[in-house]
Amino acid sequence: MARRDGSRSIEAEHVLLALAATRTTSAARMLAEAGLTEETIRAALDRELEQSLAVAGIAVRIGLLPEATPDESRNPHIGDSTRLLLKRAMDAPPKLGAGRLGPLRILVGILDTERGRVARALRAAGVDRAALRARAAEALAAGNH
Repeated sequence: MARRDGSRSIEAEHVLLALAATRTTSAARMLAEAGLTEETIRAALDRELEQSLAVAGIAVRIGLLPEATPDESRNPHIGDSTRLLLKRAMDAPPKLGAGRLGPLRILVGILDTERGRVARALRAAGVDRAALRARAAEALAAGNH
């Protein structure tokens, strides 16, 4: 996802997009039930970027910008937001399946913050991030990894 977007780092939004794109995991199904598919997440991220730039006085329409040109010669590195979400995922209670970093645990880690690009994009999409996180944590507690 990061390479496709022309990003030099893999951030939380790329991980969220990848979770939604898998479609066969309980995390992807939970996202879809909340109206979050790869396409709707991309649209929400685009709106978030437009809104963030507008705050800085920059008016831009994402659909009018040229597509990113991925640099196939470089592998994106793990970004700070991904490091943080992985830490949160590993620390997420319950400790069922501790050490196993599956899609549902990663989803809990992504949703475990009120700040950042993903949280702003989910707010812009009208998604109750806290409720979705609670559902994901309950599913994790029930052993659905």
